[in-house]
Amino acid sequence: MTPEFAVAIFVAVVAAATPILIAALGELVVERSGVLNLGVEGMMLIGAVTAFIVSVTTGVPALGALAAMAAAAASSLIFGYLTLTLAANQVATGLALTIFGTGVSALVGANYVGMTTPAFGSIFPAALAQDPIWRVVFGYSPLVYASLILTLGVWWFLKYSRAGLILRAVGESDTSAHSIGYPVLRVRYLAVLFGGAMAGLGGSFFSLVLTPMWAERLTSGRGWIAIALVVFASWRPGRLLLGAYLFGAVITLELQAKAAGWSGLAPEFLTSLPYIATIVVLALISARKASARNTAPACLGKPFRPTA
Repeated sequence: MTPEFAVAIFVAVVAAATPILIAALGELVVERSGVLNLGVEGMMLIGAVTAFIVSVTTGVPALGALAAMAAAAASSLIFGYLTLTLAANQVATGLALTIFGTGVSALVGANYVGMTTPAFGSIFPAALAQDPIWRVVFGYSPLVYASLILTLGVWWFLKYSRAGLILRAVGESDTSAHSIGYPVLRVRYLAVLFGGAMAGLGGSFFSLVLTPMWAERLTSGRGWIAIALVVFASWRPGRLLLGAYLFGAVITLELQAKAAGWSGLAPEFLTSLPYIATIVVLALISARKASARNTAPACLGKPFRPTA
């Protein structure tokens, strides 16, 4: 294997891992507040189509990414209102949000299928970004570097900030947090908004960087992988980063295997590799239930009904 080929593989792994990492960071914060939002896939699709339309209209991919965050955050408010204010079932509502996002993105993006948009390229000079070796450091979209900064920021927020401590307290014991005066519903609303914005940003990576184009179901189920990744990482940002790159490697293996035309392996099997890896990871986690119970937020998925 030549150094240039190794760099190309690493760059492909980073590209495959980044949208999963960004979306999973948002879901991690949501779940640490005690809320389970299974609508990540739907919000990613809403973000992807919004980013594409805004980028095509304005010619500025950065505006598309910002619009994706706003649109997905707005859609997360639907989930927040139903589950936090009306105390609806979080699992059913999250699944409904995914169905909603899939349908809305297909409807809104119907007139944009097959169109292309300006790519969200590297912020570094072309001599570095396109160099066969140095592009392993400088050859990425700004969203890749943003994902690393976000990982560090979420880690610091949860571990060292007062607001992060309050969010974790709400996720571990909402009634106790409420009894000492913390605004449980407000904290969870803010967490849900952040999770939606990160899902939208992750979705925008598909339509602004990876393709860059729009097609129905562009995210190909990566939102579900992001949700599984949060459990795999035991709700810890550092492990989330490693897990995202692990899944990125599996996805890249699938693409490389298709390109190489591996004989004896059906294309459908290669396509299913990332999801098989997700099932294996979840099965391994389920095999150590006691450990999972010790790491999961105690109030995860449980509705909170404030009392006077």
